[in-house]
Amino acid sequence: MSVLTFDLPAPDIAAWRAGNTGTEGVWRFDSGLPGRQVMISALVHGNELCGAWALKGLLEAGLRPLQGSLTLVFANLDAFDRFDAAAHDASRFTDEDLNRQWSDERIDAGNTAERRRAAALRPFVRQADWLLDLHSMHEPSAPLLLTGVQPRNLVLAKQMGAPAHIVVDAGHKDGTRLRDYGRFGLSDEEAGDSRSLLVECGFHGDPASRAVAQDQCLRFLLASEVIDEAEAQRLLPGWRLPAPAEQFALTVTGPVVAKSQGFRFNAPFTGLERFAQAGTVIGDNDGEPVCTPYDDCVLVMPSVRQARAGVTVVRFARSAAL
Repeated sequence: MSVLTFDLPAPDIAAWRAGNTGTEGVWRFDSGLPGRQVMISALVHGNELCGAWALKGLLEAGLRPLQGSLTLVFANLDAFDRFDAAAHDASRFTDEDLNRQWSDERIDAGNTAERRRAAALRPFVRQADWLLDLHSMHEPSAPLLLTGVQPRNLVLAKQMGAPAHIVVDAGHKDGTRLRDYGRFGLSDEEAGDSRSLLVECGFHGDPASRAVAQDQCLRFLLASEVIDEAEAQRLLPGWRLPAPAEQFALTVTGPVVAKSQGFRFNAPFTGLERFAQAGTVIGDNDGEPVCTPYDDCVLVMPSVRQARAGVTVVRFARSAAL
């Protein structure tokens, strides 16, 4: 496993920790006018700092919705409090991955720190119409915007115009993500105006991930219409990154799930590698060769840093221009 330099410092969020809702780390601003109930979440994993930097920036700028409401959430504060750049994987969570606990059955069990935190955040998630969940990656890679399988989210990703790579995926077998909770996981016919996106902004420790998180917040807020272009230029100058010339949809066809922590790739893959021929061996899963299932196969977020039995270590996808 490669050793990566962690150059993004942890943000000081002490001034913003209490929130204004009675729930630690949660800020909500209501315009008093009709409009979408918009939520942006960060620190679902305690070592994913870019989103916390973006939320801190929104709060410091004094941004307020012109219509509807805006909720900003620093999600897993307990894990963030343990952050150490020298061993950052250890602060991903306290007891278990917060981004696999988003079913009412797990939340109601309340038997881990993350499930109790999910219970505290659940009322705000249920209230939200649109959700942007800010994350970063185990390995250096280009940003990815994950839409789920609902066409409405892919339409929003195209409207936002960035990043270049959009992942159409059905989630993970080991638990439901925040982005898929409740009506966010419903079909277009059932879900009404709800939208939910998860953005992977780059490697955890890369300062560029902060710029991507800021850019995605700006684009999402404009698309949701809780702010307008004039307000964005006034309060968030420099947040917009250049848009890619073209966007591509990576439709995930299936995951590779580790049998144990012994899973290994046969090269230092970081993501978006493309293999022309089906049957190309890319790794070993406890003695079983892992092969690409079809021609022109793309790897999505390969990593063994959290490898153990039942954990997805890479996903296979087909690429198409949008």
